[in-house]
Amino acid sequence: MITEERAMAAVATEVGRWPATLVFFLNGLAMSTFIVLMPALKVSLNLSDGQLGIIGMTFAVSALTAMQFVGALVSRVGTALVLRTSLALLPLLLALVGLVDGMAGLALAAVAFGLVHGATDAAMNAHAVAVERRLGRAILNGCHAAWSISAVVASLTAATLAQAGVSVAVRAAGVSAVLLAAGLVLGRFLTPSTVDNRDAATARTDRGWRGGWSRPIVALGLTGMALMVFEGAALAWSAVFLHDARGLSIGLATTAVTAFTAAQAGGRLIGDRLTDRYGARRVFRVGGCIAAGGLAVAVLAQDAVVAIGGFAIAGLGGSVLVPLVFSSVGRLAPAGAGPATAISRLTTFTYAGVLLGPGIIGASAELVGLPATMTALVPLLLVVAVLTRLPRSERGVS
Repeated sequence: MITEERAMAAVATEVGRWPATLVFFLNGLAMSTFIVLMPALKVSLNLSDGQLGIIGMTFAVSALTAMQFVGALVSRVGTALVLRTSLALLPLLLALVGLVDGMAGLALAAVAFGLVHGATDAAMNAHAVAVERRLGRAILNGCHAAWSISAVVASLTAATLAQAGVSVAVRAAGVSAVLLAAGLVLGRFLTPSTVDNRDAATARTDRGWRGGWSRPIVALGLTGMALMVFEGAALAWSAVFLHDARGLSIGLATTAVTAFTAAQAGGRLIGDRLTDRYGARRVFRVGGCIAAGGLAVAVLAQDAVVAIGGFAIAGLGGSVLVPLVFSSVGRLAPAGAGPATAISRLTTFTYAGVLLGPGIIGASAELVGLPATMTALVPLLLVVAVLTRLPRSERGVS
């Protein structure tokens, strides 16, 4: 009997886990393809740097706007229905992006794509957290690893097709067709909306943009924002730092970004097992300290190989931090209430970190220099690692 129950639990775990993980992969593939199409669209539409910046800001504001309301929507219809709808809409909007013929058209497409992506981003994290709560097993690191892997797939695919001379419209349409087919199939396997633990109380408490701003959620939101500033610094400024401050060639300096992202993806692939074995609080604290130590090596080392290795260590240690924050925010939802509103609030903070991080680093570098700015992130990570208090789990994921 015990063996049979364990076998049924294992099957349920896999059934819930892999569809949730694949949603992250498909959403990441759509988003990453949208990003890698921008340089080609800039050329074909003859856009200035400023105009392209406006497109990016338009997309970001649209995504942030959608995140404020998706919690209430999920409380009423569930994450599964929201995700089935968005997985059908995202490919169509991506194909539309490839067909626009001017700045106005691209801006409108970016607004629509941003709205759907924002809703998808919050809903998929809420869905994964709800599945995790139901199973008593960590899955968020694996989900975020899938997103990271999708970015690599998108960039390699874009480079291959561009090298072959394939037009932007055909590239967008091809990826969209794959995403649409995969999304329609995947939607059938998503865990039903009952996993969101929705009830009348949830619908009453999830009041659009006004609900969910509790003190613990805001505290973890600020943690998530700080972590995204760190990630943004590593991704956007590591190569610049090694080129300007250490004299590395552009080609060698950019390997720091590759080292960081590869280690980050690798860390997330094992992050769930570490969380289940040692607990979220311990993994978060140790991961944060490793990330701080790796970043300290990266910014202080004079040797190129050692510095690049430092960025890899920082990516490895930091890989588990953001997924653990998402998981923890989801667990702050009271019994009988879904995590969607709490997750949408956290996503607002993390997106703000993504948007503001590179600019904050740039402004600080103008004032005190890039080496000092990058070094200042080390104590920031240590403070986050030591002072962040993740909530205890009801089961397993503590």
